[in-house]
Amino acid sequence: MTEIALQATDLKVIRGNKTVLSGMSFQVMQGEVFALLGGNGAGKSTTLLAFMGLLDVVDGRAEVLGQSAAEDAVAVRSKIAYLPESAALYEHLNAIENLTYFLSLSQARPDAKALHSALESVNLPKDSWTQPLKSYSKGMRQKTAIALALLRETPVLLLDEPTSGLDPAAVEDFHKIVEKLASIGVTVLMVTHDLYGACQVAHRVGLLRAGQLVDVFEADEDGAIDIAAIRDLFLQQQAA
Repeated sequence: MTEIALQATDLKVIRGNKTVLSGMSFQVMQGEVFALLGGNGAGKSTTLLAFMGLLDVVDGRAEVLGQSAAEDAVAVRSKIAYLPESAALYEHLNAIENLTYFLSLSQARPDAKALHSALESVNLPKDSWTQPLKSYSKGMRQKTAIALALLRETPVLLLDEPTSGLDPAAVEDFHKIVEKLASIGVTVLMVTHDLYGACQVAHRVGLLRAGQLVDVFEADEDGAIDIAAIRDLFLQQQAA
């Protein structure tokens, strides 16, 4: 039986004086790619932070592989690799140095072969590996951050607007990486406002509005999700 990797149950989060998540519930199974789609302020990033135990939960639960993120945050975060929209990497260091440094913070010390393999897997040009990140495009920085997430080798990957600023070729590379990870059992929860990208890579897409899950759309036998149906519902919700 496939294990539930992520579970939100009646999740309520208040930030400042605003209720950002309002009784939201969903499950993501092991090896599944689940995308949360929504506009600005819908609660997408807050959902990821709740699963990492970085926000106070007013009500409900956020669980990672059966453990409560609020009650066991350290253990939960050891099972998660998180990729923010703009990863905070060091501009004066090159890709290999950035990977080595950030992995050392979690006592991980991969050898050169593993570092090179990760950078190759995200299609970062080899001649850039020893160049400082200040010379990188946003897409190259994002690829470096993705390589870092891959090297963590965690069972769960959380992605916040992962394709923001990437060109079409880089987006295609990213989708292939996500599909490969899912095929070996890694669970991926990504939040995005990119409808077409979400439908291209996800097994299911949930539409989020004002902290509530409006509907969930599942891929058919051919792996296709009804983009038009999601678009129409999204536009209706935005107009409401």
